Amino acid sequence: MTTQPVPPLMQNPIDAMEVDEPPNEQNGNNEERQLVVEEQQLVVENPSIDLEMYAQQYNGIARLYRLVYVADVCPILAVEALKMAIAYAQTTCNFNEYQFLHKRLSDLNARTAPAPTADPAAVPDMAAVPAEEDDSLAYDAVWVDTTTRKSAHKLEMLELQLRTYKSNTFKDIIRSSHVDLAAQYLSCGDLANAMKYYSRDRDYCDTGEHVVEMYLNLIKVSIYMKNWLHVITYKEKAESTPDFAKASKEAIGKIKIHTHLECAAGLAQMQQTKYKVAAQHFLNANYDHGQFPEMISANNVAVYGGLCALATFDRPELKDLVIGSTSFKPFLEVEPQLRDIIIQFHESKYASVLKQLDEIRDNYLVDMYTAPHVDTLYTQIRKRAMIQYFSPYMSADMHKMAMAFNSSVGDLENEVMQLILDGHIQARIDSQKKILYAKQADQRSSVWERALVLSKKYQRQTRMLILRAAMLKSRVVVTADSDARDQAPPRRPN
Repeated sequence: MTTQPVPPLMQNPIDAMEVDEPPNEQNGNNEERQLVVEEQQLVVENPSIDLEMYAQQYNGIARLYRLVYVADVCPILAVEALKMAIAYAQTTCNFNEYQFLHKRLSDLNARTAPAPTADPAAVPDMAAVPAEEDDSLAYDAVWVDTTTRKSAHKLEMLELQLRTYKSNTFKDIIRSSHVDLAAQYLSCGDLANAMKYYSRDRDYCDTGEHVVEMYLNLIKVSIYMKNWLHVITYKEKAESTPDFAKASKEAIGKIKIHTHLECAAGLAQMQQTKYKVAAQHFLNANYDHGQFPEMISANNVAVYGGLCALATFDRPELKDLVIGSTSFKPFLEVEPQLRDIIIQFHESKYASVLKQLDEIRDNYLVDMYTAPHVDTLYTQIRKRAMIQYFSPYMSADMHKMAMAFNSSVGDLENEVMQLILDGHIQARIDSQKKILYAKQADQRSSVWERALVLSKKYQRQTRMLILRAAMLKSRVVVTADSDARDQAPPRRPN
């Protein structure tokens, strides 16, 4: 089966002066994505997610990309994820993605197909019919051809309208035409051209609302392209727009836009491993406006913000900013298991926390944005738990500590030793008795040192006061230059 060539209108080169993103970084390139799939090493064996409910949280390219990632890393959900992605791709104009998904499904079926039996009398297993033989999943060449021609025709018409409007200088209509063209390219999966036309919109924005809308569109495409620096830049530019900055904090429109910007910035900061900053952004989101299906869901905000907060916040911050937060609490309600983990962590129930985190680990590994950071976040959470466990004690029995962390004494000793070397715990280990002792500072020496510092400071201040009094008595005035001396007030006679 031969595939239709991409229409010329969909092969327009990107203008480097309009978009900072190089053309070769477009994530929609099927060859690059195939290479990523081949190099994928992560395998998730036992996730406990409802794939259909998971997919329904997202729209557009976000749903396709997330389903493809699930198929990449989770063999038991691969076929189901690809089937759902293929069915959804046919509701869009993204025929390139449709072809890519069908190729993935064919390759998967070829790898998992049972070997032919040598017994001619054997009864074939009807349950093992390849997915390609299902009429609803068969490759639809007619749909591909029709969608290709319709997309090319629509793009041609939009380009013609744009040229007509530019000749007549209808500024607002030109802006709308750029948005329509970018949306059509985005529906076709052409991220580079979508970014180009969204960025061209800037010269035709009449109001601050239009400018903020343009930056939100640029942020959305930048997330698809995984250009996190651009996401942060566009977020800052959107917030600095005069109309947006002057709007009332209670305005519904501003709250919604602010939530979308904070979620985008949090996602970008998390991808750059700035977990504490990311948590602070997610905590600023408003639940009533936390649904952004083309980018992120309320469940994502709870998981991303909760994990980053657990890994970086201390106990007071965790209580005040997360558990006691009236704005973030509704997000945690949609992820009750994570909510319980955060509360138990604050209550120092570390064994239960670590056990529950291990139970839901696979659920986080099938998320394309948390998977690269799960190991790092889990390690930081465990380290923070150990630091908080030992902080109120002068000594701790490592046997009891190992039970609290579901670990052996030897492994725990190595972990604590690394924390001591990194300066996170001021302590020493008695390897024979397996006891951890806090380093006791010499209180007498520290008080003596503080007294010396205070005495020197007092002597210096006293000398300065005596010198100032002597200069005033002698009428000695020091000025910077002659002009300042001329401007000085005249002295009064005695």
